Amino acid sequence: MTGAVMGIVLGLGIGAACRRLDLPLPAPPKLIGAGLVVLMTLGFLTADYFLTRS
Repeated sequence: MTGAVMGIVLGLGIGAACRRLDLPLPAPPKLIGAGLVVLMTLGFLTADYFLTRS
């Protein structure tokens, strides 16, 4: 739970810093790219769950 909260805080901090400093957001500019990032993350978490379960 603590890791999830830290991840959200870090993500919001990076987004706020990019907005404040007028930097391009470090994320894909298209919806399909953002979906790909989400799916890669879910794949990593799923594999980690099954590999550490045994």
